[in-house]
Amino acid sequence: MKLFDYARADSAEAAARAGTGEGTRFIAGGTNLLDLMKLQVETPDKLVDITRLPLDGIEERDDGGLTIGALVPNSDLAADFRVIERYEVLSRALLAGASGQLRNKATTGGNLLQRTRCYYFYDVATPCNKREPGSGCAAREGHNRILAVLGTSDKCIATHPSDMAVAMRALDAMVLTLKADGDRRRIALGDFYRLPGDTPEIETVLEPGELITAVELPAPVAGARHLYRKVRDRASYAFALVSVAGVVAMEGDTVKSAALAFGGLGPVPWRDPAVEAAIVGKPATDATFAAAADVLLADARGFGANDFKIPLARRTLIASLRELTGK
Repeated sequence: MKLFDYARADSAEAAARAGTGEGTRFIAGGTNLLDLMKLQVETPDKLVDITRLPLDGIEERDDGGLTIGALVPNSDLAADFRVIERYEVLSRALLAGASGQLRNKATTGGNLLQRTRCYYFYDVATPCNKREPGSGCAAREGHNRILAVLGTSDKCIATHPSDMAVAMRALDAMVLTLKADGDRRRIALGDFYRLPGDTPEIETVLEPGELITAVELPAPVAGARHLYRKVRDRASYAFALVSVAGVVAMEGDTVKSAALAFGGLGPVPWRDPAVEAAIVGKPATDATFAAAADVLLADARGFGANDFKIPLARRTLIASLRELTGK
């Protein structure tokens, strides 16, 4: 492991100021960063330890939502009675991700920022534009079974690995941050991640030193059903080939409102308003659900080994909508 400097922050403001240097990373649970450091994928010059900051609480909001501190462990968040009762999709997604031991250490902020599990990103002997800009993308012609079919570019076809982020995308979460100059931002999760384009190494809109302090969830949709369906190679501790996070409210046999987000398909937690528009105000029938799948996958493109994801995503979405609508 490459030598690095270490500093322990005693306040969020101090952490943000200390985090501006090139090659500086924040560390909390370290469940992803430490693995990347051991493999020389990440070689930070300095780590800023934020584990002692008071960002580990879950608070009620006046609008009926929740504010979740960036250092709340995934296990605590999944087990919180308010999350279970109001945001079941989030609790389910958290429990579907990783092992109990990892959930005990992994944090809310860190989960949002975890890096792709693309094999070539982890293998420093192979080209990867995300790891080494300009080196090429070995995955496009290589072993790409787990990789993206939506939102890709000539530079990168990696997928975003988080289950939690997919559920939060369906819940219209807001990311709260603190910048090095003291300014604070509220960033919609849909605006937080960047598509790879020509710069796949830039994954979020965060500025140097900008620290995630919390995530806000709006008030839950009254009477809605929640679902998190994850299709994977084995039943535990495996990343999604396809996942669906859904929050759907019905009015009789008609879909009154819908929020649908997808994992395993794109380089970001994927959500397309046109998919939801295809079912809202429509009868809950297989024909309606198939039309939504057509919209979702209109621009999907496989790269050989991951071609199967396109029909798999169709079947998974239709099955999820059947469950969400009680059909």
